[in-house]
Amino acid sequence: MSSLLERRPGLLALVDPSRSTPPEAAQLARAARDAGAAGLLIGSSFDGTHDTQLVARAVRQAVPGFPVALFPGSAMQLTDEVDLVLFLSLVSGRNAQYLIEEHVRAVPFLQRHPVATLSTGYILVDGGHVTSVEAVSQTRPLPADKPELAAAHATAAKLIGMQAIYLDAGSGAPRAVGVEVIRACRAAVPGLPLFVGGGIRRPEQARTARLAGADFVVIGTALEEGGGTGEALVAFVRAVREPGMTR
Repeated sequence: MSSLLERRPGLLALVDPSRSTPPEAAQLARAARDAGAAGLLIGSSFDGTHDTQLVARAVRQAVPGFPVALFPGSAMQLTDEVDLVLFLSLVSGRNAQYLIEEHVRAVPFLQRHPVATLSTGYILVDGGHVTSVEAVSQTRPLPADKPELAAAHATAAKLIGMQAIYLDAGSGAPRAVGVEVIRACRAAVPGLPLFVGGGIRRPEQARTARLAGADFVVIGTALEEGGGTGEALVAFVRAVREPGMTR
């Protein structure tokens, strides 16, 4: 766990096993490592165990020593081919399956495979349209214009004992998590790692999220849409690492 957290602030590249083959994921992992990214996330709202396992194994073989974390949509996606599991609880929703039930289902696997976990309060913020996370979890995102509401959820997650907060507009969202929401959550949980993802397609957006207080900025759709080249990834990495610089 410490190997990833010690690399903050940084950019995290998200690989969706339902959209990337193992060779494609390995290629992206090499590009992310070479560009200076902090690590790689693997996760999907739909994918099951088999594809996640194969993609994670390919990534580990391609970039040994590079931090790889699982961003699971359910306990079915657990694999021991990662360094860390973000143990997500969807605190912005009220569906018990994603608040605690999937976590209980994960226990037998984690007892057999003691992969490090990071208990993470997962907060879905309205990104402008219905995303896969919203559809699958059957939960409504928090309003994008209510930063105080997001901050209250982040605070509650911290009081419960969660170790990190993840703000997400959802994969492919037309609108990223807003500056005021990020700032409010950063102020509410100053000591916790803060992940921000969803709808970030340009380095300028990554820079904005970092300046607002994100420790890790996550990009996924941008990579799928052609931003996975070395030059493009370097621009994203620089925007997060050196947010005060302008081109």
